Amino acid sequence: MTAAPRPLAVTLDDGTVLQGDLYLPDDDTMSAPAVIMSHGFSATRAMGLPWFAASFARAGYVVYLYDHRGLGESSGEPRNIVDPWSQTHDMWEVVDQVRTWPEVHPDRVALWGSSFSGGEAIVLGALHPDIKAVIANAPFAGLGDLMANPSHAAQRFIAMRVAFDNSTLDVGVREIGPMAVVLDEGIDAAVLPQPESSEWFLAHGPDNGWTNSVTMVMTTTPPFDPAACSPFLDGTALLMVVATNDEVASTAVALDTYERASTPKRLAMIEGHHFSAYENPERENAFDAMVDFLDEYL
Repeated sequence: MTAAPRPLAVTLDDGTVLQGDLYLPDDDTMSAPAVIMSHGFSATRAMGLPWFAASFARAGYVVYLYDHRGLGESSGEPRNIVDPWSQTHDMWEVVDQVRTWPEVHPDRVALWGSSFSGGEAIVLGALHPDIKAVIANAPFAGLGDLMANPSHAAQRFIAMRVAFDNSTLDVGVREIGPMAVVLDEGIDAAVLPQPESSEWFLAHGPDNGWTNSVTMVMTTTPPFDPAACSPFLDGTALLMVVATNDEVASTAVALDTYERASTPKRLAMIEGHHFSAYENPERENAFDAMVDFLDEYL
């Protein structure tokens, strides 16, 4: 049995406090490889992710699992806003801080993101020079238009890199919401209207700090698009875990993003819908693929 996770907060440059948990391997090895984990769209770190974090720790990895700003136990106002630019910028700061911890080998750090943060992990993997591997679990892998116009990827990636390097993140912004995340009794419109979305969020969210309300920050100049970034991972290893029937984060878009990703890369297909990777037997299958990948590349 691994030790219980230790609560550990990361304070960002702007004063926002991200609350998280540190999981350590049994042998207390110093300078071990590390996996930095973040949750999906509007969720919290307690929703389905502690099992993965504890399992990675048992496999010998230091794990840091945290809540995005304005969600779960993390600070940040206004609440319940999902902004991929700020979440990815925060992720960069988390990486830089985790790499200084004595438990962590600074040159053996991987990102693990699920759903929306899976796409953010792909983006940051292409931007941050010190990330060795990315695991994108059922990821939001792109906007879809690059499937028809793949030649636009390079120009879009350059624009994203310029915008990200701009400390003000001066991008065209359009807010949508607040609105319900999923359908429920008395709610007839939601960001995620699929039955499997309601089933998963309503089963795992209410007791874990989640509320059925979100405001999305969308951008147009440039758009936030993981598909534009995957060809530019530049040696950062990529594992994409993709569900065969994902109607939340398109299976077709994910496979296209994978096909155009730079190497080294691996693809693990799991049977089912967007949330199947959180339940056995697919959860075990997904985890086995993740550990095999980390053991080789981290």
